[in-house]
Amino acid sequence: MPITSLAELEALYTPAPSQPALVKEVDRITPHYRRLIEASPFLALATTGPEGLDCSPRGDGAGFVRVLDDRTLVIPDRRGNNRIDSLRNILRDPRVALLFLIPGSGTTFRVNGRATVTADPELLASLEVEGHRPRTAIVLTVEAAYFQCSRAVLRAALWDPERHVAPDALPTPGEILAALSGDRVGGPVYDAAWPERAKASMW
Repeated sequence: MPITSLAELEALYTPAPSQPALVKEVDRITPHYRRLIEASPFLALATTGPEGLDCSPRGDGAGFVRVLDDRTLVIPDRRGNNRIDSLRNILRDPRVALLFLIPGSGTTFRVNGRATVTADPELLASLEVEGHRPRTAIVLTVEAAYFQCSRAVLRAALWDPERHVAPDALPTPGEILAALSGDRVGGPVYDAAWPERAKASMW
């Protein structure tokens, strides 16, 4: 039976949030929160637009998200598939959410705010890696920042090597593409070429 009111929902979740659950949320990047960002090589970026929601992975060396000041983050848009779903959404609705993961740590870190997309040459030059600079960057103004406790990561055993899935137990990208396209694209040739293609287009 669906829940249709906040009162119904809140009645299922008692007692009310504890003080630690409330005081951890602030409207800026504190020194401790900066350390979490600088240790993270991966985040999920959530955006929304007229076509609906999008959640996109972003990853690079630890600390790839730059903290310009306690209210401003910069995320380089490294090379990908050129769908630019997230960037399209930001241009039409600036609300975004980030979820940072830190390998080996159960703590995750969340940031909500409003973003713009920039092609400022000086900023992009400062984000260059191995001679390659991103074509754009996302500049995020922080509205809420808080850490998340480790329960989800612990339940998932995310960093436990014994729980990692063997690659050959999953369908490959080439197999997925071949099945979806009626063998027009993908297949073994796609999978065989991928490592070199990724190496040549990483940045």
